[in-house]
Formats: sequence, structure tokens, C-alpha cells
Amino acid sequence: MSVIVYIESSEGKIKKSSREAVSYARALNNGDVVAVSLEAVEDAELASVGKNGAGKVLVSETAIETAEAAATALAQAVNSTGADTVVVAGSASSSVIAARLAIKIGASMVSNVVALPDTGAGYTVRKSIFTGNAFATVELKKANKILSINKNTVDISEDGSEAGVEKFSPGITTDDTRVKITGRDKATGKVLLPEADIVVSGGRGLKGPENWGMIEDLAAVLGAATGCSKPVSDMDWRPHSEHVGQTGIKVSPTLYIAIGISGAIQHLAGVNSSKYIVVINTDEEAPFFKAADYGIVGDAFEVVPKLTEAIKALQ
Repeated sequence: MSVIVYIESSEGKIKKSSREAVSYARALNNGDVVAVSLEAVEDAELASVGKNGAGKVLVSETAIETAEAAATALAQAVNSTGADTVVVAGSASSSVIAARLAIKIGASMVSNVVALPDTGAGYTVRKSIFTGNAFATVELKKANKILSINKNTVDISEDGSEAGVEKFSPGITTDDTRVKITGRDKATGKVLLPEADIVVSGGRGLKGPENWGMIEDLAAVLGAATGCSKPVSDMDWRPHSEHVGQTGIKVSPTLYIAIGISGAIQHLAGVNSSKYIVVINTDEEAPFFKAADYGIVGDAFEVVPKLTEAIKALQ
């Protein structure tokens, strides 16, 4: 059977998380993987997901703006391909769409997936729970299944060939257009937090907003997004759009660098899906060190500029 992968894009480029989802589907099915795009993306960019494991890409000829319409379009793609499994990369928008799709196709759905299913006895999937502090094994019993995977669940495959791109025209009804999009306000910046592969965050250890230049310098040489802890945004040192944590933006980059952040539980809950965590702090007892893959006990005002210069020397 085919596996459908819903792929998302940003600024005309397929998101890294969607490429991970395609690679996951390839490992899951080892065969017929069909990617579906509901956004305006160049054919060459769409075809490139073939390298990640898709054999074909279906792209909607109709502008799809609402979650209801997206779920309807995906349901029609599922029916036309005979797919019994849909894979999505976990995101704010895909979660809303996937829940609606599950109702339309009568599927079992599981989110926060962190491993390939075990089909040895039934169909079970491992997922993260309690903001990544524990794991649960969930059994999916319905014939149709929807898997929403966490970032960094699998490595991106690059050994495939370009996929064929085909247009399709989903039948959107008036029920799918009851909600109207009247405008969009998108956060601006060189690299946006939810999509960043590297994040450099600062905390109260930086002593004031006037010292944020070294965070921005390090982020610039790494091609990273900048973030901050909740106290920093509460004190208006940085905008709330940079607040990383359970009550702010949850991130899952390949690399998360925490500078002058002690590691409160709510902050850890927003970053513990990161593949690698580096902590720089003067306090060797800071809780963040227990979650870190690498740590530097030292003064950020000495360590960070030297780190930035060392990275520049390697470029």
C-alpha cells in the first residue's frame, strides 16, 4: 500500500521537517511513498523530495487556505492512491489538519512519534509524553493510520532520485470554506525559531539587553535563530516572540545552545527534543548541565566571543 506524506514549505522551500517525514515514510514502507503539497511551490523544489524517498508528488491546482479544505484535499489524495497510512511532520498547522483528516478517513492517529512502528504483534508506535520526559507505546487498531512525527526522529535520506510531479484538483465544498483567512502576520528575522536547525538562546546570565550583541554574533556565524528564556522576555530584554519554553515556543533543532540559562523545568520542556544541547554557564550546579550533551563552565562574556571567533576561523 502507498504511504501519503503531507509536506509543508516556507518561502518556497520544503521544510526540513517535511523532508524528515518523507524519509520516515520511506523507511516505514520501503516502497511507494507519495508526497502531497497544498502550497504554491516550484516543481523543481517539489521534485527534490524524491531524493528523500518520495516516488511521486501530488500538488493541488487549487489554493488551499483553511485546515478544513486541507483535510478534504488530503482525504481525496488518500482515496485516489489507496494509501492506508499518512505521515506528517508535527507542527501547529499539521496537527490541526491531521486531526480533521483522521475523522474524514476513519483513521487511528498518534502524535509526537519518535520511532518506526513495531508490526511484530499488531501495530504499535512509540511516542513522547510529558513534554518529552517520558515515552508511551500506543497501539493503532484501525486500518487507516496517521502518524505525526517529532523533528529529528530520523536522518534525512539523500540517495533517491527526483520525483515526478503531478497536479490534482481536490473537490473543495462550501463546508470547507466557512472560515476565511483575512490576513497573515508572520514573524520576521533572518532565521525563524520554529524552523531553525540551530538555536542560540540567552538568559539572565547576560545581565542586560545591551549584551545581546554577542548572542546575535554567534547566531550569525552559525546561521542560527536567536531565542531567550522566559525571565528575559518578561523583563522586555527581548521580544516575546523569542521566548523558548513550555509556555513560549517549543523548538526541536539539531543544535540548541543555552547561554546564561539555568535550566528551569518550563524551559527544558520547550527544548528537550533538540538533538544536541550545549550549555554555557558559570554555575556548575545549574540544572541545565544534567540535560546537556556538552557543557562549558565559564563566563559567557569570555567564552562566547572566543567561540564565535573560532567558528569564523573554520569558515
